[in-house]
Amino acid sequence: PSLFQALHQLYYDPNIENKNLAQKWLMQAQVSPQAWHFSWLLLNMDKVPEIQYFGASALHIKISRYWNDIPADQYETLKSQLFTHITRFASGSKIVLTRLCVALASLALSMMPEAWPCAVADMVRMFQAEDSNVDGRARCLALLELLTVLPEEFQTSRLPQYRKGQVRSVLAQECGSVFPLLEQLLQQQDSPGFIKQKVLKCFSSWVQLEIPLMDCENLIQAAFTSLQDPELFDTAVEAVVNAISQPDAQRYVNTLLKLIPPVLGLQEQLRQAVQSGDMETSHGICRIAVALGENHSRALLDQVEHWQSFLALVNMIMFCTGIPGHYPVNETTSSLTLTFWYTLQDDILSFEPDKQAVYQQVYRPVYFQLVDVLLHKAQFPSDEEYGFWSSDEKEQFRIYRVDISDTLMYVYEMLGAELLSSLYDKLGRLLTNTEQPSTWQHTEALLYGFQSIAETIDVNYSDVVPGLIGLIPRISISNVQLADTVMFTIGALSEWLADHPVMINNVLPLVLQALGNPELSISSVSTLKKICRECKYDLPPYAANIVAVSQEAPMKQIHKTSQCMWLMQALGFLLSALQVEEILKNLHSLITPYIQQLEKLADETPNPSNKLAIIHILGLLSNLFTTLDISHHDDDHESTEVKKMPVQQGPNPVVVVLQQVFQLIQKVLSKWLNDAQVVESVCAIFEKSVKTLLDDFAPMVPQLCEMLGQMYSTIPQASAIDLTRQLVHIFAHEPAHFPPIKALFLLVTSVTLTLFQQGPRDHPDIVDSFMQLLAQALKRKPDLFLCSNLDVKAVFQCGVLSLKFPEAPTVKASCGFFTELLPRCGEIAPVGQVVHENGKVLLQAVLEGVGGQASRSLMDHFAEILFALNKHCFSYLSIWIKEAMQQDGFPSARVSPEQKETFSQQILSRERVNKRRVKEMVKEFTLLCRGLHGTEYTADY
Repeated sequence: PSLFQALHQLYYDPNIENKNLAQKWLMQAQVSPQAWHFSWLLLNMDKVPEIQYFGASALHIKISRYWNDIPADQYETLKSQLFTHITRFASGSKIVLTRLCVALASLALSMMPEAWPCAVADMVRMFQAEDSNVDGRARCLALLELLTVLPEEFQTSRLPQYRKGQVRSVLAQECGSVFPLLEQLLQQQDSPGFIKQKVLKCFSSWVQLEIPLMDCENLIQAAFTSLQDPELFDTAVEAVVNAISQPDAQRYVNTLLKLIPPVLGLQEQLRQAVQSGDMETSHGICRIAVALGENHSRALLDQVEHWQSFLALVNMIMFCTGIPGHYPVNETTSSLTLTFWYTLQDDILSFEPDKQAVYQQVYRPVYFQLVDVLLHKAQFPSDEEYGFWSSDEKEQFRIYRVDISDTLMYVYEMLGAELLSSLYDKLGRLLTNTEQPSTWQHTEALLYGFQSIAETIDVNYSDVVPGLIGLIPRISISNVQLADTVMFTIGALSEWLADHPVMINNVLPLVLQALGNPELSISSVSTLKKICRECKYDLPPYAANIVAVSQEAPMKQIHKTSQCMWLMQALGFLLSALQVEEILKNLHSLITPYIQQLEKLADETPNPSNKLAIIHILGLLSNLFTTLDISHHDDDHESTEVKKMPVQQGPNPVVVVLQQVFQLIQKVLSKWLNDAQVVESVCAIFEKSVKTLLDDFAPMVPQLCEMLGQMYSTIPQASAIDLTRQLVHIFAHEPAHFPPIKALFLLVTSVTLTLFQQGPRDHPDIVDSFMQLLAQALKRKPDLFLCSNLDVKAVFQCGVLSLKFPEAPTVKASCGFFTELLPRCGEIAPVGQVVHENGKVLLQAVLEGVGGQASRSLMDHFAEILFALNKHCFSYLSIWIKEAMQQDGFPSARVSPEQKETFSQQILSRERVNKRRVKEMVKEFTLLCRGLHGTEYTADY
């Protein structure tokens, strides 16, 4: 297509396919050598702005990305052409003007300082020169646009690192040509608003170049004055905030001190804005106060003799934290202030003890006030008002309360136990005051404060918790939010209850009652789970009651799926502490209804709705078996040592249940073998049980291995391999139980090798799991690789194939396999033989990956293989790498024979024993192979 046709298609063709084709073609055109020629043609004044814009963009792309293609003798022509066009467009299309300015900015950045020594001063001079054709204001605006985009273009430019530093310091010096002009334009009485707006934007852009704060002082003061003008308010706020927030500003303490009075001077304007509900103004002023306080609290605290003016700033920020109205509906300002309180506290606590003591005296009362303010802000609005909030507002409020909760937890470090006592006193007064009944919102907020701290801080030593547990039953729970907070508070105190079991009875009835309320599902179930986990040895007297209540809930379908799963985990913890016959009795009553349901479902013809029901029931069983552990493998609490149960005799209750339902599970499987999710749910039951029971699972091993073998031979699924890996891991050193696992391992291997012959590309998950299984076998039971019927060569070739998969997890798993395999070269003859005969193919695949075939994120894993080859097959490697690197254009056409030689020598050098160095060599080489070395892509690498 012609250029104009393509542009017409891009902008006006309704057909999205045509648009995309046009865009592709135009992007290639922009980078072609012809772009120099056609760009200027497109900028003719008779063209429409869209076409002119494309021309200006093409120029910018050529200058910014292909600078090295421009001969030095053309710099001046290019510069004067751009100046001419910018002047021409000064009163033309705004978007084209901006693009041309960006192109000239890019040119200036590439030429300074050698080829264009006083670039910025030249720009100012060029545009101030009288030009009768162009109106003075338009020229002024064009100059401001150019000066504004210059620092922005610098921030995003692709200059190499050393040039960036050089250009930054030149620009910082050149601000001497810019700032006096900006000051003059702001102070001129007759400067129109839109020019002042542009001036403030331009200043905002320059301060990000780390210009000394004292050089910005006059303009910052001028920006403060502009805050009085509603039209300039937003831009002035940005300018002040950007100037104060630059990291370098803290070096200029005297200037910072001079900024406190004008910030405090905004308090009247702030109060009026709050009164009249002008959220934009209060938000802007708050941003300025926070920028000064948060970025420079350490520097300002250090000025001890100015402590009062800094305290005044802190109080102004406190006013912003406690700004009237409910977040996020009536105000959006308070959330901006929270990180300030963290910063201030960190700075105070970082002083040496004497100085810290002085500041603690001044600021402890401030932080107590902060707690009151935050708990007031965390209060829910009235029920009626809350009813009108949108779901989005409710969600923002929930997140805001989490932020408040985190802040309170942090403040605890400063205020300590006194904070809990003050919350407890307030709550006590609130609940016992009969004259003035309190609102539920007030009670809820105080409890929420308590819960925020108890959730993460060990309150076992607090003397107010017994009182709090005594108060909880006195709360008259009138609505869901309060009930939820009561539940979460009890949950947060579950570890305390484990140490004070006599108090359990105070709160457990509340939790069990809440379980029956669908609206309290999440809070009541998670609290019950915490109590059952922490206090299981003290719960046997309540077990029958807990099981009965928990059984009712799922039957009435009160809880959503994930809460049902949590509930089962809670019951698993609870039952673990009972005697075996008690466990079996409870399990029988708990599971029978589900088993009956599952029997019914197993007879039905598979369809989507009974599939969900089957997965749900299988999920309930695996969650129950995840936590039902009578051997107490998971007990790490010192305090429970005393309460350890006697070792149980006879089979494990979980095994008893699994054996009872085994045939039913096989029946379900036979109908659903095609369905990966059902197969995964079945495997999960056994995987969770094996992980929890460990050796106790042994009686199940033979029948499980037989079932897995049949499953995998019929339809291979990744979840079956993962379960096989789990069995290898746990029973590797149990000669009595290992034979069926060995047979299963060999069967899975031979079935998977057949799959590889048919084409494994559609099954990256199976290949991934298979590689992990092989690695696990090599780690735990390497003599599996001595079996006469294990084709080590075929397994090795599959590993090499897997290294070339596009899916990163699969490649990572294959690297893991080779990292385990190579160290076994010496001790396992078949492995040694295969590696020595085929290792060159492996090296070839690794180098292809490093050469650019594989994702850069995998390079460390490839380096591990090179490291292992080096360590275990050094003499072979030195021959292989020479042969591989002799191929033309391998592993990438971008690397020269010298670079390949350097890499080979590095890999074989003495440094090969240092894994970190080998990883660095591989990273370095992969960047060369990809043509990224020394570009900005490497910065984050």
